[in-house]
Parts: sequence; C-alpha cells; structure tokens
Amino acid sequence: MPTQPPTDEHLSPELANQLLAGLPEKIRSALEARAQAMNYPVWAIVEMAIAGYLDEEALSFVDCQPRLD
Repeated sequence: MPTQPPTDEHLSPELANQLLAGLPEKIRSALEARAQAMNYPVWAIVEMAIAGYLDEEALSFVDCQPRLD
C-alpha cells in the first residue's frame, strides 16, 4: 500500500488511524471499504471525506483517481 508523501499539506497516516479508531464501526468499515475499492490508502480516503465536507469544490471520491506521488 502506498505511503503518504512527506508534506504538511496532507493528513498523516497516524492521525488518520487515530481518527478511524474513534469512529463508529459502521463509518470506519465504510471508509476502509472505499479505500480498498479505490486501491488507496485509508488516510487518503479520510482526507478526501473531510475535504469534501469542508469544501464542496474539493477533490472527492467521484472526481477522479488522484495520483498519490
């Protein structure tokens, strides 16, 4: 599974995992399933979900398959 590029502009994998651990099982499972279906790391899916909530013009699941490199 790809790792997150080193940057301060993205959610860290560690923080994403902490966030996932605090979510209800149904939501956590859905995010993990989406990550698996898109072949993306779960941190990227969590980041897209948050960004989509905060900014309707942000990159979302339906936009494209964004590159992680």
